This record gives sequence, C-alpha cells and structure tokens, in this order.
Amino acid sequence: MSEKPSKAILLLSCPDTTGIVARISHFIFERQGNIINLDQHVDTEDKMFFMRAEWSLENFTIPTKDLIEAFRPLGKEFKADWKIELVNSKKPKVAILVSKYSHCLQDLLWRKETGEIDCEFPVIISNHPDLQSLSQSHGIEYKVYPINKENKLSQEKQEIELLKKLNVDLIVLARYMQILTDQFIDEFPSKIINIHHSFLPAFIGSNPYKQAQDRGVKIIGATSHYATIDLDEGPIIQQDITRISHRDSLNDLVCKGRDLERIVLAKAVKLHLEHRILVNGRKTIIFED
Repeated sequence: MSEKPSKAILLLSCPDTTGIVARISHFIFERQGNIINLDQHVDTEDKMFFMRAEWSLENFTIPTKDLIEAFRPLGKEFKADWKIELVNSKKPKVAILVSKYSHCLQDLLWRKETGEIDCEFPVIISNHPDLQSLSQSHGIEYKVYPINKENKLSQEKQEIELLKKLNVDLIVLARYMQILTDQFIDEFPSKIINIHHSFLPAFIGSNPYKQAQDRGVKIIGATSHYATIDLDEGPIIQQDITRISHRDSLNDLVCKGRDLERIVLAKAVKLHLEHRILVNGRKTIIFED
C-alpha cells in the first residue's frame, strides 16, 4: 500500500492576467489546504505569469487521486501549463552517469549521506570501469557500457531500458564524457541535468583550462543545465564563478573549476528534486527559498 502524500506542489505558467493568485489560493483554502509556500514571477516582456504553490494535505478534502482532475478546470480557465507533484517520504530515484572524473560523483554521494540531497541512487552508469570501487563502497550498483561509434545506439538503448526499468526520476551527468544521442534525450525531457565549465564556446576541446590560462582569463565558472538535443545549450539551472589571476597555476585553475562544478551541479540537482524549476522555452524560472 503506497504512503499517503503529505503535501502538494503546483508549478504553473500561463499568460499574465488578474486574479490568478487569488483564484488558486482560494482553490486551496476552500478545500482546507494550508499553504506552506507560495512564490510567483511575472515576465513583463513576454507577459507570462509563473507560480509555485506548496500546501499541506493533512486536512485537504480532495482525495489525492482526484486532485489533478479537480484542478484541471482552473488550469483551463487560465490557459495554463501546469503540473502537481505529490510529495511523501518516498525518496526520488536519481541515476548518475559518469566517465573517469570522480569529483562530482563523490560530492553527490557525500551530500546524500549527510541528508543535504534527499534521494536514492539506484544505479551509477559509466562508459569506463574506473569508478566501480567508489560505487561499490557506497553499495550502489555500477553498470559499465563501453561506447564507441559502432555500438553507441545499441548501448544507449540498453541504458534507456535499465533507467526505465528502475523508474528513475532524474538523470545526472556527473562529468559523463559522452554526447547523448537525440533518442536518449527524447526519452527523458527536462529530466537530464548536465554540468560543464563555462569557457564554452570560446575554449573547446580536451584542455580548456590550459587554453584559458594561455589567454589570461580572470574569471572561471561552471554551468548546470537541462540536456537537450542542442549540445550544451539547454535551459540553464545554476551557474557560479570564481576569480583567478596570473599567480594561479594550471593545477589551481583545474582545482577551482572542479570545486565550482561540484557546487553548481549539487545545487541544480537539489532544486530539481524540490520541484523549484519551471522550464520556459530556452530558460528556467527558479523558485528558491
């Protein structure tokens, strides 16, 4: 028997008009729901309204199985794109894809153990065996799918089958050094989070930090975004930067860059798991605390 959800989270976007907050608040109030958090944003250029509402279901009079249908007329009234997430103590399932770099993986594992990220990691998938011992030390299944030009599609098909079998809620590319095909991305829209350095598109290739040092850059950064078929151009979730100088060695740049990647990726994952992100075309609306 599934556990009864303790709260509901509404994410909604629609053309801006009067009365949206009042009508949605009243919908919750008249059914004895207690609003825990409500945030909104209006894009004055596009004339679009965005909202995140979170409320307790403790005394809510609508059975959770009927909630989506009950809200549907209100969503239709405002011509809205919306979804309602029902939250209980069951942890969301997050699959991690890695290659050989371990810093982002280790950071996610640590944050899960400390409770900072509330989820399960049912599997770690890689195209190399290098990080298997790290995965095993945390009791997580490690699956290796070596990839080359000839087997890429067939290997991805197996990965997709595994991820669907596990019913994962999110896929995190923790420095997974493979370009996902369209067939993979299409299976998990807005459910794949990637991380990369922010030198793109200026410094491409396998050694961007050396290129950055040679050019004397003064700021380095990291970007986390949803993966789309447009390589590294998906809706941005989180970014951060740090300053560097001529005194920094190449190793200093790499270390600072990895620190940023860990922090930015973890923030993006946490925001997604807490249902704080609304995708609006090529950008995101982030409802932070």
